[in-house]
Amino acid sequence: MTRKRPPRREGLDELLGQTADLVKAPVMEQTLPVDRLQSGTAQPRRAFGDAGLESLAASIRAQGILQPLLVRPVQGGYEIVAGERRWRAAQLVGLAEVPVIIRHLDDQQARVAALLENLQRENLNTVDEVDAKLDLVASVLNLPREAARARLMQLLREEPGQDHTTLEAVFTALGETWQSFTKNKLRILKWPPVVLEAVRMGLPFTLGVMIVGAPGEHHAALIALAQAGASRLEIQKEIRRLSRGQEETHMPDALRVARVLGSARFLNNLQPAARKAVDRWLAKMPDAVREALGD
Repeated sequence: MTRKRPPRREGLDELLGQTADLVKAPVMEQTLPVDRLQSGTAQPRRAFGDAGLESLAASIRAQGILQPLLVRPVQGGYEIVAGERRWRAAQLVGLAEVPVIIRHLDDQQARVAALLENLQRENLNTVDEVDAKLDLVASVLNLPREAARARLMQLLREEPGQDHTTLEAVFTALGETWQSFTKNKLRILKWPPVVLEAVRMGLPFTLGVMIVGAPGEHHAALIALAQAGASRLEIQKEIRRLSRGQEETHMPDALRVARVLGSARFLNNLQPAARKAVDRWLAKMPDAVREALGD
């Protein structure tokens, strides 16, 4: 997946407001036992690939954890606001403690901070990225998630207003425009589950766009082809082949017969006996066909 453009720090500060001040405020770093920490409720990442965690674990094994986790106190321990991948990798290495920064954040502040931290610092797959950005839009516009999706579509048709300004601040911080996100990426949430899961597990978004355009019964086979290493060109070729087969399957019998009888190669290759059989069959054609032929 291509790396996102670096976010503008001033955009983040403008968006986070009080949350940014709390997150950036100087504090004494400390350590906590890994078993005192728990996953954050606003964690946008749904899939933690084994290969990526192993790579991070190797880095931690060699250099330690270079950046502390951001956590907040909750009943029974501490909730991770940012840094869950580091926490999971630390457990793979066998660390008993991890460095942390403790902040007292309410649910809204923790949610926004977690979403922004993951979106700007980690390479999420496209499904988790879209989910996280839609959750962020819902938070800053104070809307339910599904209403946020509808509101984005509506804002494309409205004159600029306060919601436009808010979204511009959000998406400037993330290195893209909210208009581009709404037009090009938001539609992924309507994709079939089998394609969504494949993208979540590493299928490139661009290949997902191609596969979604093919007949639904072929999605699984096309995904398997892509996961086996097929190129974009090879997948395009297979989609065209499958689409032609689909057209022929649903073609009315009369059109299929006309296509065969209209082939000079077919007629020229007929043996005399077969040609006579075809002529006898044509002699029995319905009157409607005979009239259309001008006979």
